[in-house]
Amino acid sequence: MFSVLANRTYRHLFAAQFIALFGTGLMTVALALLAYDLAGADAGAVLGTALAIKMVVYVTLSPLAGGFAARLPRRSFLVILDLIRAGTAIALPFVDAVWQIYLLIALLQSASAAFTPTFQATIPDILPDEEDYTNALSLSRMAYDLENLLSPVIAALLIGLIGFHWLFAGTVAGFLLSAALIVSVALPTVRNLSQRSPFKRISQGMRIYLGTPRLKGLMALNLTVAATGAIVIVNTVVIVKTLLGGSDADLALTMAAYGGGSMAMALAIPRLLSSIKDRSLMLGGAIFMPLLLILLSALITGLEPSDLWPYLLMIWFLMGVANSAVLVPSGRLLRNSAHTEDRPMVFAAQFALSHGCWLITYPLAGWLGSAAGLSATVVTLAVLAVIGTLAALRLWPSSDARVLIHEHPELPADHPHIRSAHGKQHAHTYVIDDLHTGWPNGRF
Repeated sequence: MFSVLANRTYRHLFAAQFIALFGTGLMTVALALLAYDLAGADAGAVLGTALAIKMVVYVTLSPLAGGFAARLPRRSFLVILDLIRAGTAIALPFVDAVWQIYLLIALLQSASAAFTPTFQATIPDILPDEEDYTNALSLSRMAYDLENLLSPVIAALLIGLIGFHWLFAGTVAGFLLSAALIVSVALPTVRNLSQRSPFKRISQGMRIYLGTPRLKGLMALNLTVAATGAIVIVNTVVIVKTLLGGSDADLALTMAAYGGGSMAMALAIPRLLSSIKDRSLMLGGAIFMPLLLILLSALITGLEPSDLWPYLLMIWFLMGVANSAVLVPSGRLLRNSAHTEDRPMVFAAQFALSHGCWLITYPLAGWLGSAAGLSATVVTLAVLAVIGTLAALRLWPSSDARVLIHEHPELPADHPHIRSAHGKQHAHTYVIDDLHTGWPNGRF
């Protein structure tokens, strides 16, 4: 897995990702505590609203940013966005009203909406070999998981020494170091875009995504991940501090359990994907998620709060395992479903559509948790997770081959694309593009 770090460009980008994520992890803990400091038991509703704002920004801005970003130098674009994020994070320690949280989150996440899909689409251009790219995806997931594991623990240690407001300084430092590492390497550019307007690129990315069966299945799985993840991100602070009466350190350790499970699965995925299909692994993880939510609801109802925490740690660990099983292979689906020049917009489409699901589940987890209680909220989101999983089973066919037999009745016999074929029917690795405008009805 770690052999891909021999590539200097990828090594620097991976370090930039990890450092920025670590800073963001400190901000996540600090933001939860800031919300609790300002709103008390309504902290879940405050976080739900703040994260809903984040999702609105992601859904609306990421496709637009992706359409225009291709006309800008990748490195300069990413560095400028890191600097904007760092400048915004500087203001977070001085917040003393809930509306200020909402405003700063909107500004910071506007920069992230442009940064993340551009960054993600750069990696397969640096690592064109599929095995290398799979290892890079696992390392990327590990970066997220190490952040989930380490930043809460370090946050718990720092809180007792300097108070949670100073955690935001780690966020600023993370974005600045990320910018410095990106400056240190040359990034590949996307070719053959001069004939396409930004708005045509946006529509092309969505057309590819919504026309490819495996990506339609991924879109449904996004709902499953968002339904379960919203409970973890929005309601952990309420469960630990309000229901269990735990400390800030208990909150950090509970979040670390989730990160630990996700990291354990990320380490195993390259080996697993050498023997089983992406679809089997991803759907297996998705089926597991709502079962864990139902178990959590039963435990909240049936146990005394003092007895719940060990079970919560176990469930959060297993939730991390299932989450990683779905998310790590998703980059392979995107990479294998578009040509190089279309990948940035397909990644942007995934970014927007997946966060559209979070836009539903974040406020639902926060507002419903405040109005109807934790148990009802968990069951409601478990139902959404089941819907997403069943839809994925239906939309993503089990016989999902990359090479498809198809015909081109609309092309003349001497067209370069079919000149070597016997008649107008042929087979090759199939992706939607200008010559292949829809999914074929032929056999896989």
